[in-house]
Amino acid sequence: MSTHAQGRDPLPVAVIGCGRMGRLHARCYGQMPQVTLVGVHDASASAAQETARQFNTTAFASAGPLLDRAKAVSIAVPTEHHLTVAEPFLKRGIACLIEKPLARDEQESRRIVELARDGGAVVQVGHIERFNPAVRALEKMQLRPRFIEVARISPMTFRSIDVGVVLDMMIHDLDIVLKLAGSKVARVEAAGVSVIGGVEDICNARLTFENGCVANVTASRLAMRTERRLRVFASDAYVSIDYQKKEGIVVRRAGNLEAVRQAVAQIRSGQLRDLAQVNFQDMVRVEKLPTDDVEPIRAELEAFVAAATGQSAPAVTAEEGLAAVSLAGRIVAAIPQDSSV
Repeated sequence: MSTHAQGRDPLPVAVIGCGRMGRLHARCYGQMPQVTLVGVHDASASAAQETARQFNTTAFASAGPLLDRAKAVSIAVPTEHHLTVAEPFLKRGIACLIEKPLARDEQESRRIVELARDGGAVVQVGHIERFNPAVRALEKMQLRPRFIEVARISPMTFRSIDVGVVLDMMIHDLDIVLKLAGSKVARVEAAGVSVIGGVEDICNARLTFENGCVANVTASRLAMRTERRLRVFASDAYVSIDYQKKEGIVVRRAGNLEAVRQAVAQIRSGQLRDLAQVNFQDMVRVEKLPTDDVEPIRAELEAFVAAATGQSAPAVTAEEGLAAVSLAGRIVAAIPQDSSV
């Protein structure tokens, strides 16, 4: 098993993959007193050596030696290598935090789930948006969404040009939508466009859940600005979140609904004829979503270490990672053929 007894020596951890995310993991581990960063590895020896130098650890020429040194690893390599890199660690029961998406398709994701189960290894999937302070505050409200709207658009970064925008960007929101809806997806409708060539660069998906919830999710990596917003409409509240600013607002049904109904009744009865006197935004009371200032990557790794040491269940399980990848596949399959421009 991968659990490490609470209260003993720091948990030995390692990072495989020293790109942007891997370096973030290494930095954060270096700031956590409950762990010791025992090593890093990357296909680029220079990247591994620079990361090791920067965070005061050892660079390894291969991942093999870390099997005997680490009790938990962050796997931040390109998605197509997730299964290959994770397999020996999972077979040894070593806890793995695997960056999102869990794998490049449903088949490989299922294999990771099986390996973790057979090896008794803890797996947490790196859906970091789950740890956005605004998202964590939203989850605490325990709403039952009726309609969810998400927009995640940005200019091209050229980091993930070999995968489509669904697995590259929308996967964040699919994970959150699945968590919020709390139901199976009954129907998937999608439209997408390939501009650069080969894979979709823009996609809109309409998801209908078995419990009646509907989600409209849009992702684009060809926008001229960056926008990442989540809006949740529930029977008792409306919540709007700005992922970038890590903040949100709440408009509750209680109190606000009666004020709007009174205005509508006055208009219908003729008591209120001058519509310039009516301002919807002035009628409703808007609250600020209460959030903390914990860095998402720190919250994510704290949760992973807690799971690896047996203190809690993984915050984002392998099964949840599989569900997001499976849904992504259904969306891509639903995009009409010949959607290039």
